[in-house]
Amino acid sequence: MDCNSNRRDNRLLACLPEIIWQRWLPQLELVDLPLGQVLCESGRTMQHVFFPLDSIVSLLYVLEDGASAEIAVVGNEGLVGISIFMGGESTTSRAVVQSSGKGLRMRGQAIKDEFDALPAVTHLLMRYTQALITQMAQTAVCNRHHTVDQQLCRWLLMSLDRLNGNELIMTQELIANMLGVRREGVTESALKLQRAGLIRYARGHITVLDRPGLERRTCECYQVVKTEYDRLLPAKIAI
Repeated sequence: MDCNSNRRDNRLLACLPEIIWQRWLPQLELVDLPLGQVLCESGRTMQHVFFPLDSIVSLLYVLEDGASAEIAVVGNEGLVGISIFMGGESTTSRAVVQSSGKGLRMRGQAIKDEFDALPAVTHLLMRYTQALITQMAQTAVCNRHHTVDQQLCRWLLMSLDRLNGNELIMTQELIANMLGVRREGVTESALKLQRAGLIRYARGHITVLDRPGLERRTCECYQVVKTEYDRLLPAKIAI
């Protein structure tokens, strides 16, 4: 499987004009992204950016006592490593693979050069960055004002948007760490969703049975973020 065949599996790469894609193709490397792999540690300078294809990466803030909470998720709609081309070089968050799969990797200096030299790339990556900032802000609001049930529904829907299919491989303990809540709260919420016929949970496998039902049950935060991503990253070639 070569990089060229994977282009359409990442929304950002699919938006690149053909002439730019051909420039990028020799610089992209297809890599495995196994569950739990740390792509970036807080305060460290990333050497590569990653474009997930069928994997999901969580951006986490880790406290001094080891507790953590997810501030955003990145999947086939975007990339991991905006600090490289935004000028900050490092970030305060940790990037960890939460759903294994594959991705395309590009050297940090290469994407910085493209960002600085090509207006189409600059515009596309800036729009993506704005969408990611919106997700981070809405996640903070959701974690502060909405119930664990609503947060879990939002998290499930956002994860599904970044995967093919309706199944997630994720333990309740990991979900609790992502949401920054107690495991017992996630267990109770998952049981409610299962009794309502919305999901099926067994041995770390979560199967969504009724997506419209989840959308009705979640808070407005999911739709706010989805609408902004759709607005800023339309399914068309960057100009």
